[in-house]
Amino acid sequence: MKQNKTVKVGLIGAGAIGSFHGESIARRVPGAQLAAIADPAAEAAQRLADRLHCASATTDVQQIITDPDIDAVIIAAPARFHSELIVMAAEAGKAVFCEKPMALTIEEADRAIAAARAAKVPLQVGFNRRYDNAWAEAQRSIVAGELGTPQLLRSLTRDPELADPARVPPWAIFLETLIHDFDTLRFFNPGSEVIEVYAIADALVRPDFKSRGLLDTALVSLRFDNGAMACAEANFQAAYGYDVRGEVFGSRGMVTMGDVRRSNAAYFGANGINSPTTQLNIDLFHDAYTAQLVEFVATVRSGEVQGPSGEAARAALALALACIRSVTEARPVRLAEVL
Repeated sequence: MKQNKTVKVGLIGAGAIGSFHGESIARRVPGAQLAAIADPAAEAAQRLADRLHCASATTDVQQIITDPDIDAVIIAAPARFHSELIVMAAEAGKAVFCEKPMALTIEEADRAIAAARAAKVPLQVGFNRRYDNAWAEAQRSIVAGELGTPQLLRSLTRDPELADPARVPPWAIFLETLIHDFDTLRFFNPGSEVIEVYAIADALVRPDFKSRGLLDTALVSLRFDNGAMACAEANFQAAYGYDVRGEVFGSRGMVTMGDVRRSNAAYFGANGINSPTTQLNIDLFHDAYTAQLVEFVATVRSGEVQGPSGEAARAALALALACIRSVTEARPVRLAEVL
């Protein structure tokens, strides 16, 4: 593709994250055009199209997949549809950006990766934390050797509210939440892979939903093949706001990243000192969400994936699946058991 050609993008999924991605393409990503939106809910697709001045809204995803004028698709549908949509889009010659998780099984992940490879189209996955300035700067310092050898790593995600537990998919705490942390930990220990995990999880926020399979709190220990040890944790209800943080301790120093505060403003009043926090991940990582799509559009033009690849998504998925087995069987699980 010519470097100056406008990249026409089709959006699949008009929910919260899909709407934000659509807005990014329409308003914040140079050289891109939001050409079409597909969602099973016709009103949602049309409402988003009207707001973003997008010419096409449909309930039929095939209209986007088969449209010869569309260069790339963003997949923001529910996770259970991701791998099949990737295969469909790749076979139609579209570059693909897919929200995490890319798939729910290793077999699905392998099929998606193979389809993109066979079609020679880029496949990038939405691990947005890599694009946050603090996370990116930390990783550069690690690669440059400023921390020496990574020894202890930590990543955590705490969502602000478990609004509707009945709608949370099974094992979501690993497959859709901690999968970000798993990618982050791999990002911070480049050239090494996790060989074993031990996970515990429970329903501490909504114990009444445990019998329905909802686990809302989890803690994971991980061991890398270079000897480094890591910890990942998640909870679905942080009363103070959306909380994402990381830390890498090495032989020569330490780096930390993440701040629950929306800004560094502090308010002094009769009730004490406080700082504003955010309730939405798209607010906390607004620029990172946009930056990953800027890179995706550049990838569509070059054909070379620079960001999180299908293989990186597969590796994070393997960690999530190993954690599920660890919780189910109450034991440490070697990664080789799920690959």
